[in-house]
Amino acid sequence: MKLISFLRTTRIPPTLLEKIGLPQCRFIQTYVPRDPKDKPKRYRYPASYDPYGPRPPPSDKIIQLAERMAALPPEELAQIGPTLRDKLQHPKMQRIESEGTDLGSPGGASSGSAKVEEKKAEKTAFDVKLEKFDAASKIKVIKEVRAFTSLGLKEAKELVEKAPVIMKQGVTKEEADSIIEKLKAIGGVAVME
Repeated sequence: MKLISFLRTTRIPPTLLEKIGLPQCRFIQTYVPRDPKDKPKRYRYPASYDPYGPRPPPSDKIIQLAERMAALPPEELAQIGPTLRDKLQHPKMQRIESEGTDLGSPGGASSGSAKVEEKKAEKTAFDVKLEKFDAASKIKVIKEVRAFTSLGLKEAKELVEKAPVIMKQGVTKEEADSIIEKLKAIGGVAVME
């Protein structure tokens, strides 16, 4: 009550005080310092954290299914995953390429050298080379080159005027095909190397 009467004497309109309540200031809040002799609180954490909360135990049907699956021979166990994927219509998982990283060869040195030769035969990165372009469509070609190389106007113009020149290096086959198609549509001739 003393605080309210004090605030009313400090010319805060009573309607404002009723609307916003008491002012939130540091000097109004009560601060009790922690006793330095107190030990820090120790909280009990669960052994394993499950963000979805406790789950009900599996039904008898699921337990019987798991036991039947565990009893299958390895050849049939290998067929479970693809069969379930087809039955549930899940997309096939794509293999992640680790080109350029040396992960070591799991089969020894002889299998590692065979894999290196196979990798060299299969090319995954391509270069796009601008061979020539129509003089009438030079501006369109420059704009397209700017779009997929993120060069400035001057740099793109110099690059186009140097034709035949490699415009983009180390792109996937799909990206290179799309660049070639775009250039072909506006009057340029590009090839993939």
